[in-house]
Amino acid sequence: MFWEHGYEGTSLAQLTAAMGVGRSSMYATFGSKDELFRQVLDRYYRGDAAYTVAALEEPTVRDVAREYLHRNVDAITSPSHPQGCLVVGSALRCGPENSAIAADLAERRRMTTQLLQDRFEQGHRDGDTSVGLAPAELAQYISTISEGLSVRAATGVRREELHAIVDIALRIV
Repeated sequence: MFWEHGYEGTSLAQLTAAMGVGRSSMYATFGSKDELFRQVLDRYYRGDAAYTVAALEEPTVRDVAREYLHRNVDAITSPSHPQGCLVVGSALRCGPENSAIAADLAERRRMTTQLLQDRFEQGHRDGDTSVGLAPAELAQYISTISEGLSVRAATGVRREELHAIVDIALRIV
């Protein structure tokens, strides 16, 4: 539900119907819609978005960037769920009346960018300076490309086209 409609676009009635429980059971189990959403996000990071951790293990900065973006495309175009990224899609649909959720989504995106930056800094310290961008700049660039790919996937751009976009984006790396 959240992936398809975002946090704001998903009603309690939709959630309880999808879970096959009553409203009181949903509240007893999760406490609130906010807490349920946060648990969904946590599960997403352990599952569909786990490619981030795998990409960080690549041996070079270029390899990390390449694997992160290509694995991102595979994840956001998987036929097992709506196209796009749960976090990016939810952030785009989240208005000011849900500022705590918006802040949580922004923090999760910031943390991913920080993971990339930390890995790029490690590569730089290890002598991998072949990339012409500072680690912070490269992390922001890769994160921006990743989020843009998610929007494109959600609007129906095919996996093959997104992989081609990644190849173009990686020319700067």
